[in-house]
Amino acid sequence: TTHYLFIVVVAVNSTLLTINAGDYIFYTDWAWTSFVVFSIAQSTMLVVGAIYYMLFTGVPGTATYYATIMTIYTWVAKGAWFALGYPMDFITVPVWIPSAMLLDLTYWATRRTKHAAIIIGGTLVGLSLPIFNMINLLLVRDPLEMAFKYPRPTLPPYMTPIEPQVGKFYNSPVALGSGAGAVLSVPIAALGAKLNTW
Repeated sequence: TTHYLFIVVVAVNSTLLTINAGDYIFYTDWAWTSFVVFSIAQSTMLVVGAIYYMLFTGVPGTATYYATIMTIYTWVAKGAWFALGYPMDFITVPVWIPSAMLLDLTYWATRRTKHAAIIIGGTLVGLSLPIFNMINLLLVRDPLEMAFKYPRPTLPPYMTPIEPQVGKFYNSPVALGSGAGAVLSVPIAALGAKLNTW
């Protein structure tokens, strides 16, 4: 029983860690503006939290577990905005679960080898999370229309919505988010694992 209670505590603390890594939700009015920052922060903290706590529990499902809790939290926030009169498309729930499943699968497939989970799992999360979320955002109803029709009162001037530019791959949010997320997830997760051994 104590073991399972610890997993619950781990999931809650990991969720708080992920929330505090920056904006953990996509508001439609500046979803594209925050995409790169979100990709870097969330892929990094997903790997850090998951690796750190999987080493404590030894349970491969820990990452998926707290990614699911994050999703539930976000749907609650989405419901709160909907209750305030905003449309359902005003908030896009980010996609954490598939990337977390890849991390758990890596941890399980490498026989719970810490370094393999960090290097392989961290890279998979850093590459997959931005792609899953880009697909997710592409399915939203016209973001620009939503932004001007339902502006948030707290929207700062530098976040004024602009039409997304269609450029070459090296100038795209997916490329920046995937590259930065993949590169940063591994060393920071390694640092988290190192701290765990002290």
